[in-house]
Amino acid sequence: MSVRKLKPVTPAQRFRVVNGFDALTTDKPEKSLLAPLKKSGGRNSQGKMTMRYMGGGHKRKYRVVDFKRAKVGMEATVESIQYDPNRTAFIALITYTDGEKNYIIAQNGLQVGQTVKSGSGVSPEIGNAMPLSEVPLGTIISCVELRPGQGAVMARSAGAFAQLMAREGKYATIKLPSGETRLVLANCMATIGAVSNSDHQLIVSGKAGRKRWLGRRPRTRPVVMNPVDHPMGGGEGRASGGHPRSRKGLPAKGFRTRSKTKASNKYIVERRKK
Repeated sequence: MSVRKLKPVTPAQRFRVVNGFDALTTDKPEKSLLAPLKKSGGRNSQGKMTMRYMGGGHKRKYRVVDFKRAKVGMEATVESIQYDPNRTAFIALITYTDGEKNYIIAQNGLQVGQTVKSGSGVSPEIGNAMPLSEVPLGTIISCVELRPGQGAVMARSAGAFAQLMAREGKYATIKLPSGETRLVLANCMATIGAVSNSDHQLIVSGKAGRKRWLGRRPRTRPVVMNPVDHPMGGGEGRASGGHPRSRKGLPAKGFRTRSKTKASNKYIVERRKK
């Protein structure tokens, strides 16, 4: 994986850094795994705007990704590594021995022609999915389940990974990408290896229009709003805005909003870093 810095032939390209895409092997998606994707533009069923700064963007088709890896014990061959416009990570097209095709999140180092497997008793190699109870301690993992059978929900974005720290009883202790250390049931599935496209963090858009292509509209800073619109708005001249807080008045930037009575608090061993 690599990034490319473009020659400054236009003002927009002066600072632009693009993905090299050298890990990809094809630009044609598997048609049987495509689904329509409807945009809301931030509007609810009544047509009223409930989320700001959304709208526009390039038309996309959703790639149906298998987060559950439910075909236990059956070998699959990696056919290609592909781009997915709906996520930062790359995806891999795999074909099982019975002929079924699926998309999975591609791990760093996953190669075309490689064999991947899921379930109990598989070897801890890149791309294989297995229960946390069988993963060797200290292993770098990704696409981790939070509840057994739910499908992967944690460490799924580009370059993300978690680490299995310990096991005790029916729980495994894992360190998440946020820095939080948490207990997860040991029969939850996880995939070996870090997620692909770790160079995504180095990409520089270069112009505002590229955000519009992603479906993001310009965001207004609270400091320049009026008092009726935001607690940090108003004031004579260029007022600093006072204490940082949300539109609803909740303090931001360091203020902890997590409920002290939340049921899952007992599973968090160490909070994420500020």
